[in-house]
Amino acid sequence: MARDDGRPREERRRRLDQPQDARRGMHLPAYNPDAMGRVSERVARFLGTWRFIGYMTLFIAAWIVFNIVVPKGPWRFDSYGNKFTLLTLLLSLQASYAAPLILLAQNRQADRDRVQYEQDRALSERTVADTEYLAREIAAVRLALGEVATRDFLRGELQRVVEEIAPQAAEDASAAAE
Repeated sequence: MARDDGRPREERRRRLDQPQDARRGMHLPAYNPDAMGRVSERVARFLGTWRFIGYMTLFIAAWIVFNIVVPKGPWRFDSYGNKFTLLTLLLSLQASYAAPLILLAQNRQADRDRVQYEQDRALSERTVADTEYLAREIAAVRLALGEVATRDFLRGELQRVVEEIAPQAAEDASAAAE
């Protein structure tokens, strides 16, 4: 007898019209790549500060002083006679985790830079297209203004008309006076 888990019978059965999960065996937990990337960027950003260098310097100095000053016994856990093997191991472990985190942060920054570059390139192309359009419009306005009568042209034409009309107006005035 099949156990009822609250789902309809169709959902409980394996669907033949959908692809099967290609991963077989152990299923690893899922993680959010963006969240992990943000964490790696924060760690990488901290590792690149003077504060971190100061903390590491104090930690290493305290480690060495403690293991040299403390007399032999259960309190000494890493000795100069062993060349501070445990300290070397811890620093190597820290470096082995820091390097991939820094590389991951650099990869994310490179991706952001690539996207920013593509956006800048698209904006530059739009700006060039707008500039070319405006240049064509200004050229068209200049051509249109070349066909428009200027002030000097209008004055000259009016002067010519006045000169043509003046003798006629003088004749009409003398004829009207008689």
